[in-house]
Amino acid sequence: MLVDATSVPADRGGVGRYLDGLLGALVDTEGISVVAQRTDVERYQRMMPRAEVVAAPAAVAHRPARLAWEQTGLPLLAQQLAADVLHSPFYTCPLRATCPVTVTVHDATFFTEPEHYDAAKRTFFRSAIKTSLRRAARVIVPSKATRDELIRLLDADPTRIDVAYHGVDPEAFHAPSESEKARVRARLGLGAGDYLAFLGAKEPRKNVPNLIRGWVLAVKELPNPPVLVIAGGSGHDEEIDRAVAEVPAHLRLLRPGYLRYADLPGFLGGALLAAYPSHGEGFGLPVLEAMACGTPVLTTPRLSLPEVGGDAVAYTGEDPERIAKDLLALLEDQARRVTLAQAGLARAKEFTWAASAEAHLAAWARAAR
Repeated sequence: MLVDATSVPADRGGVGRYLDGLLGALVDTEGISVVAQRTDVERYQRMMPRAEVVAAPAAVAHRPARLAWEQTGLPLLAQQLAADVLHSPFYTCPLRATCPVTVTVHDATFFTEPEHYDAAKRTFFRSAIKTSLRRAARVIVPSKATRDELIRLLDADPTRIDVAYHGVDPEAFHAPSESEKARVRARLGLGAGDYLAFLGAKEPRKNVPNLIRGWVLAVKELPNPPVLVIAGGSGHDEEIDRAVAEVPAHLRLLRPGYLRYADLPGFLGGALLAAYPSHGEGFGLPVLEAMACGTPVLTTPRLSLPEVGGDAVAYTGEDPERIAKDLLALLEDQARRVTLAQAGLARAKEFTWAASAEAHLAAWARAAR
C-alpha cells in the first residue's frame, strides 16, 4: 500500500490534518509506504516507524511539478515498491498505474457552489473530479452528503464510492486548561474580554464577509461587544477586506492569520462560541475540532455540516441578517451555550481517526480485489 502525501501543504491545512490523522491511526498497520515532500519525511518517519517513507523529488514542492510527477514518477514508484494499491488523497490521481488507484474527493462544491471559485481553480478541479470518478478503482469521500452530490450531479457509480468520515485527534483538540486559554489571549492581545472565533481558509465558500457583517449587526449595540477573531491560512476572498472596512470604529476585529497547532485548543476553547456559516462543506473539520474543544458552534445546515454537528450545534443561515439574529440569540443565552458545548464534546468523541482508518483499509481491500 502506497499513500501519496506530497499534496500536504506546509501550514497543515485540511488535507494535512486529514493525512496526519489517517496515517497516525495506521501506525500499527503492516505494509504501508508513504511518499512525502522532503520537508515532511522526518515527520512521517517519527509518526510511522514501521512504514517505508520515501522522499519525493524536491520539485514537487511546486504544484505544477507535483501534478506532472503524479502522472509519471508516482506510478513508477508504486511499481518499484510493488504496491498493491496506490492512494491519492486530494482529488487528482495518476491516469496510468500498474496497480489499482484510490482517490479521496473531499467535496462536490466545485459543482454545487461554482460561483465561490475563480475560473481556473473551478475548471481544474471539476475536470480532476470527473477523471477520478471515471478512472479510480475506488473513490473515498468524507461524508454521505458528498457521496450523494457526486451521484446526483455527475451520475457517479455508487458501488465504487466509500464514505470514510474524518476524525479528530483528542490530544491536539481538547477542552483547554485556563493556562492554555491565557497563553492564546496574551499572544493575540485579547486581554480579558470575550471573543468569537472563526478558524478556516479565507475562501469565498467559507462566507467570512457575511459573518463579519452579521457580527456587526448582532453586537454593535451591546455595552461590551465581543471581539471577532478571524484566524486561519491565507485565501483569495477580496470581499473580506471590504467587509472589514465597514466595521464601526468602536468594534474590534482581529485577523492573526495562521495559528500554531498548539494554540488551537486555547483559541477555540477560550471563545464564547465558534462561528462557521459556510455555504457548504465536504465534511467540516473546523466544526468538529471546535466541538472537541468544548466550544458551542454556530454553523449552517448545508451539505455535510448536519452530519458532523447533528443536534450538538446551533444552525443559522448564510445572509448577514440571519447570522446576526442567531448569533445574538446565542450570545444572550448562556445556558444554551453550555448545553451545546457539552453536547459537542460528547458528539466529537464519535468521530475518530481509527474509524476513518478502518474505512480506508476496507476501501483499499475492495480496490485490490
